[in-house]
Amino acid sequence: MLPSNPSTEDRPCILGCNANDTLLFRGRDLLHELPGTYNVVRCGSCGLIRTNPRPTPESMGYYYPEEYGPYKGTMASANAHMRSRPSFIRRLARRALELNVQRLPASPPGNLLEIGCASGAFLQQMKNKGWNVFGIEYSGSASDNARSAGLDVYTGTVENAPDPGRLFDMVIGWMVLEHLHDPVGSLKKLRQWAAKDAWLVLSVPNAGSADFMAFKQYGYALHLPNHLYHYTPKTLEQVLRAGGWRLEKVHHQRLMSNWFGGLGQMLSAKGYDNRLVVWMKNYPSRAGKLHYLFLPVSMILACFGQTGRMTIWARRISDD
Repeated sequence: MLPSNPSTEDRPCILGCNANDTLLFRGRDLLHELPGTYNVVRCGSCGLIRTNPRPTPESMGYYYPEEYGPYKGTMASANAHMRSRPSFIRRLARRALELNVQRLPASPPGNLLEIGCASGAFLQQMKNKGWNVFGIEYSGSASDNARSAGLDVYTGTVENAPDPGRLFDMVIGWMVLEHLHDPVGSLKKLRQWAAKDAWLVLSVPNAGSADFMAFKQYGYALHLPNHLYHYTPKTLEQVLRAGGWRLEKVHHQRLMSNWFGGLGQMLSAKGYDNRLVVWMKNYPSRAGKLHYLFLPVSMILACFGQTGRMTIWARRISDD
């Protein structure tokens, strides 16, 4: 049973810095309009931005109702049509029209782990490509859907997941790391499960993008209080290294979702509720092929790291 009055906790910087936080702004849940106001603070030592105080791990389920959007699926097919036939022309087109949403390093099929796999759409896609797939999913209903499709999925958090009894060649998390209460501990755990030359592929919102401070508490990717950490490329690199991973590449996603969604939420909060505002608020979840209409603009913004979302590749740091 979920708590009717979720409890919160005040936690220091995950990188072990001295208490030296700056309050950036306060915000609330705009997705489900659940009660509570939360501080967004920046560590004065390392610059890592976090939600603090935050819901305790035991209370977090209150903010993940069954209608929570990501439980219904993933963006696994965003570029699937561009990957179906690896002809020369299609390879050129794929690169030109790549949204960088789920961009993967070249790697032969092996063992793959996805954390936060939802109902398993991406796992199924990778299974069809020859990978041996395994997932971890917090939602009971979503993980049940994945298992009903024949996928091997553990219900729970990565922090509580048991040793899978295998080493993974690729570990993936689409918009997951920002939800974790202990990202460094989780990354260390994933490193223990990773093969020597394993890849870690993550996507996260980019708090270094101008939309983060432009929209502040109305930001679409702020997603309070579900998002506990708000990473820039620099702070994400620090967290990865603390967890035993070396950042190799940052791909800024070629999407306008944060800009349209944030502007829509800000205008709505100020009393504007016309069709255009509603369209902007819904754009991130309903854009589909509209992403390609705005691709020329998003490509330019991505060159300067200003689309608000990033996909990163990292390698397991050797024990040597």
